Amino acid sequence: MPKTNFLCLMRDEKLAQLRADFDPESGMMAIHRAGKQVVRAKATEPMGSTLIGQFFAAFMGEATRGTPKVVEAGGHMFSDVPEKVLSIVNLASVKDLERVVRQPVNPLRFRANIYILGAPPWGEFDWVGREIGLGPARLQVVDRIQRCAATNVDPETAARDLNLPRALQRGFGHADMGIYARVIQGGEIARGNVLSLRS
Repeated sequence: MPKTNFLCLMRDEKLAQLRADFDPESGMMAIHRAGKQVVRAKATEPMGSTLIGQFFAAFMGEATRGTPKVVEAGGHMFSDVPEKVLSIVNLASVKDLERVVRQPVNPLRFRANIYILGAPPWGEFDWVGREIGLGPARLQVVDRIQRCAATNVDPETAARDLNLPRALQRGFGHADMGIYARVIQGGEIARGNVLSLRS
C-alpha cells in the first residue's frame, strides 16, 4: 500500500509534534508530546493498539477519517524503497542547501539513520555503486534519496515552512538529499566512527 494510506509526515505535519518509542521485545509503544508521555500501551495486543488508535484519532481530528488502526507486518519494513537500507546524509550538502534557501535547515528534516561530516558537499552522490566502511561495518551505496514533502515540515515546530524538494530542484537540478546504503557486513557503529571509501 502507498504511504498515503497511513498517517505520514508528508501529508500530516502535525505528527512532527510527537516522539514515539517502540520496544520490539516487549511490544510497548510510548508517545510523547512536548516532552511529556501522552500514551503508553502494548501495541502488539488488541487493547493496546486500540488505545494508540484512539489517541491518534483524538490528536489528528478529522484528518484521520475515522479511528486509525495499528498494523504490524513481521519482517516488513515500512519504507519508500523495497530493499532494507540505511539512509546517510552529508551535513555539508545540507549546509549548501541553506545557501539556496537563505536560512538554516535542520538536518533532522531528512530523518537519516546516519549523518556524516567531512565530505565535500554532494560528494556522497559519487559513492553510488561503491562500498564504504563505517567503523566495523561495510555498506554498499545503492542510490540517491529523492525527497518528498515530508522534508518541508520543521521537526521542532511542526510547521510546514519550506519547500525543500523545490529548492533542491531550483538550486541543483534535482530533488535528492542523501544516499541509501545496504549493509554488507554488520557491526556496531557509534558517533565519531571514521567513514572510508573503498573501491
